[in-house]
Amino acid sequence: MILAGLGFAQLAAIFGAAAAFATALYILKLRRRTVAVPFSKLWEKILRDKEATSLFSRLKRLLSLLVQLALLALLAFALGDPRAAATLIKGRNLVVIVDASASMQATDVAPAANRLEAAKDEVKKVIRGLGGSDRMLIAQMDAAITPLGPTSSDTSELERALDTIKATDARADFPRALRFATDSLRGVENAEIVVVSDGRLGEAVDASGKVRLGDDVKLSYIPIGRGVRNVGITAFSVRRYPLDKSRYEVMLEVTNTGPETEDVELSLFADPTTTDAPGERGQLVDLTKLRLKPGERLPRFYPNLSGASRALEARLAPLPGSVDELPADDRAYALLPERRRAKVLVVTPGNTYLEAALLLDEYLDVELASPRAYAEKIAPSGLRHDVVIFDGATPADAPRAHAIYLDPRGPGSPVKVETDLKSPGFDRIERKHPIVRWTALDDVNIARGRKLVPQPGDKVVGASVDGPILVTGQRGGYKFVAMGFDVRDSDLPLRVAWPLLLLNSVNFFTDEDAQYISSFRTGDVWRVPVVSQTGQAKLKTPSGGEVVVPVHEGRAVYLGEHAGFYELAGAEGLDPAKDLEPGDAPPPSAKDATDKGGAPSTTAAFAANLLDAEESSIEPAKELVVDGKKAGTLSGFQIGVRREIWIYLLIAALVLTAIEWITYHRRITV
Repeated sequence: MILAGLGFAQLAAIFGAAAAFATALYILKLRRRTVAVPFSKLWEKILRDKEATSLFSRLKRLLSLLVQLALLALLAFALGDPRAAATLIKGRNLVVIVDASASMQATDVAPAANRLEAAKDEVKKVIRGLGGSDRMLIAQMDAAITPLGPTSSDTSELERALDTIKATDARADFPRALRFATDSLRGVENAEIVVVSDGRLGEAVDASGKVRLGDDVKLSYIPIGRGVRNVGITAFSVRRYPLDKSRYEVMLEVTNTGPETEDVELSLFADPTTTDAPGERGQLVDLTKLRLKPGERLPRFYPNLSGASRALEARLAPLPGSVDELPADDRAYALLPERRRAKVLVVTPGNTYLEAALLLDEYLDVELASPRAYAEKIAPSGLRHDVVIFDGATPADAPRAHAIYLDPRGPGSPVKVETDLKSPGFDRIERKHPIVRWTALDDVNIARGRKLVPQPGDKVVGASVDGPILVTGQRGGYKFVAMGFDVRDSDLPLRVAWPLLLLNSVNFFTDEDAQYISSFRTGDVWRVPVVSQTGQAKLKTPSGGEVVVPVHEGRAVYLGEHAGFYELAGAEGLDPAKDLEPGDAPPPSAKDATDKGGAPSTTAAFAANLLDAEESSIEPAKELVVDGKKAGTLSGFQIGVRREIWIYLLIAALVLTAIEWITYHRRITV
């Protein structure tokens, strides 16, 4: 037995003082009252009978004193908080990992609202069954692992921490959670990891390899959930047509992860609001009824759509007779690239093919200039254009803008121009590069050209057997495209590939990425371009709240865990035209801050989605295996009075008090 409270010497002093005081009260001589009687002879016999029973009276008073001393002893001993030595030293130390990933929003656990609420109820049972020496740490597991407080045995504190857990729209990072738990329990006796989840966690493997629990850590698993039927959106993207930016195409995928055939209704809404109120969902673009077989992935492609100026939302709803138990994957969001007008300067002695190709894009503001006018007037006064196209005229100094060089030559060329090539062709093409998307260059006929010599870091997009003839790269923070032949010495202007190649190159300069990201994935670290002098930016979340995020190298960094539309704002009072570094591209869907040079503003909008087929599979796992060990069932926690000995000592003191009260009123101890 070990005292966790006051020591033996302190308890002895307290008990001694209290016992002495109580004893003194009992040994005080009782003063007899003087009573006048009419005839004393009548009381003599009664007094003689009283003296005969005085010994018994003293014994009764002694019994009352012993009851009082026992009561004091119990109270004093309770102050010492006595505990069994083995229990005090070997209490259980638990790290409870509560799964808050998207699949825990499944609504198959009535009467609980969803799986997460059912998980909280299970953890509360464990908290209320903790022993006096047991200690617990609660952590939320989603795309990250978040401890919700220190290791504690305070049930009220643990329940408050548990109530702060909120479901996210991200997958669970199980390996990271296990590594956190094992680190928290290193060197601790009776260590135990408790995983409260539906078990859709995957293998406990990350970049560092398999997670090893060790022989001194016990793993327990509390399974949550029963349902298996769900249909979700697992892919969603949108892009504008390069030659008609008022129109766009949508690609999405719907997956039935359940074991039964499901009928659903798929809706597309243009420019939705952030609310769910009827009539505020935006304009309905398309409505389709789908039937999906068990495990079927159904891709859908919507070409040539119009009506949305900025945003799109896809929604799924089960039809009568079908079941969809996970609402988190029934909505998906996407943003269209901003239709920003790019200012293009064309320096040419005259090229009808070039001018005609640029007329195909109504979002280009094209200005023509002769090589002489450029050298004498435009270049000295400073450029205010997004893109400059040099047609057979290479300036002595590189412009402070993105540039396309058609048949470059001389010292001002961004790449060295070597020997002449006779009848070169596109024998090798980097087909994944954005400037050659949707183009067919293999059979282009070229009469003559020149070999380009790229520098380290440049990209050869097209080359003949004799050397490169189409190169891209970056000089002084600005991108360039160099074509080693005059288009009029080829049949390229007679092909559809010519305007596509030209407009793709312009988009390559003016877009953040030619492969525009219409939405981010939840659970990933997002890096969104934004202008900020303070190194911070404000992010407005889909719920309407605001968080401050760091900005590193011109990009806001944030671990996104919720689906929906976001708005990012840089520090107030900045001048985007001054703070944007040369070569920086505008952020996705950035609004124009000025029409001079097309510099982006300090605000940006973007969307985020779950889009995870594994997370949409909601069938709960019956068992959990980590490091070759099967997780056991949690035991030893029962709701009731906590098992501290001092509680029972207080109960005994109350019982003695009741006994004394009864015996006193029954005239047994007086």
